[in-house]
Amino acid sequence: MIHVIATIPVQEGKGEEFEAIFHALGEKVRANEEACQRYEFCKSLDRPDHYVVVELYADKESFEAHGKTDYFRAAGKKLMALMAGAPDIQIIPA
Repeated sequence: MIHVIATIPVQEGKGEEFEAIFHALGEKVRANEEACQRYEFCKSLDRPDHYVVVELYADKESFEAHGKTDYFRAAGKKLMALMAGAPDIQIIPA
């Protein structure tokens, strides 16, 4: 299993737009990626302009395949335009 935890800073005032794009992406992931067992985000309580994304994949191959999907790449471009800096991404093998 592969766990991914990403903390993403979002530009002030762009949270709702970020949430809408990420919600739509999550629906596509859950509908199309059987090996993805968890794909969700939440807003940080102590830093309201940061989001935490939690993902769980069955294996390295399914994690790598996720990053190559058309819907992930398209959403990624939109999400990057809303970020206030680089995300902190942790990839943790289980």
